[in-house]
Amino acid sequence: MDLINSSHETVPEITYMARAFVQATLPHRAPATDLPVWSRVNGNLQLSIRPGWDVKNNKNLGYPYGVIPRLLLFWMTTEALKTGSRRIELGRSLAYFMKNLGLNPGSGTGPRSDSFRLRQQMERLFRATISFDITINNAAGELSSQSWLDMQIAPIGEFWWNPRLADESALFNSWVELGEKFYDSIINNPVPLNMEALQALRNSPLALDLYAWTSYKTYSLLRSNKHLNVSWNDLAMQLGSEYGRMIDFKRKIIQALVRVQKVYEGLRISETDNGLLIKPGKLSVPLKLDF
Repeated sequence: MDLINSSHETVPEITYMARAFVQATLPHRAPATDLPVWSRVNGNLQLSIRPGWDVKNNKNLGYPYGVIPRLLLFWMTTEALKTGSRRIELGRSLAYFMKNLGLNPGSGTGPRSDSFRLRQQMERLFRATISFDITINNAAGELSSQSWLDMQIAPIGEFWWNPRLADESALFNSWVELGEKFYDSIINNPVPLNMEALQALRNSPLALDLYAWTSYKTYSLLRSNKHLNVSWNDLAMQLGSEYGRMIDFKRKIIQALVRVQKVYEGLRISETDNGLLIKPGKLSVPLKLDF
């Protein structure tokens, strides 16, 4: 995918997300620690997560959830595209990215500090096993095919970072190596997004998911010149299954959508009785539609 270069238009700072994590997203809230697997469904695609294992304390590490793992995925996807390498250095560029989004990876000592939360969510995200399953049924509703991908985001890595020390330089020798399948998904199917939008939406995992999803869907609709109706039930399965009652989910979606529309003026989306209607609009970043 290529950016449109124009001397008359300022090209925004672009960041990227792997398409798989736009189609099916991470938890918004912390799942129960005794839950063996957590899952999200989008049509015939199912995302499932199994937490990594804390060998020292003989317990699972917990699930990646909330804003920070999403910001990490944005950053790693962008870094991999910039460098063309599976090895990602967790140094100055990560610190800059997190600060640019209002987080400080070198501050604080307690469990509520940005530093502590960042380290915790990094370990949960990198060590978890993430699976994508696609099942296709025939006209009779019988299973006709099944495919799957089990992967880790970063199966190899090294941390030299004490979150209780407000010393950012301790991050500089830390690194991870992205899993081959995850790296391939980044290179082959990245979704471009506007960095300023992430800055505005950084406090809401639902708003971040909704922005990335509507950006991707707008691109798809522009290519097909079609409209898309998405039911509340399908949206809840894809973006918010942990909200419980449908009325609560709808309220949260509408609130998040108001925020998204403020940073994505070209989005053409409206509420219907049964869900949301998306029409071809303007791309969230200036791209050529030739990929």
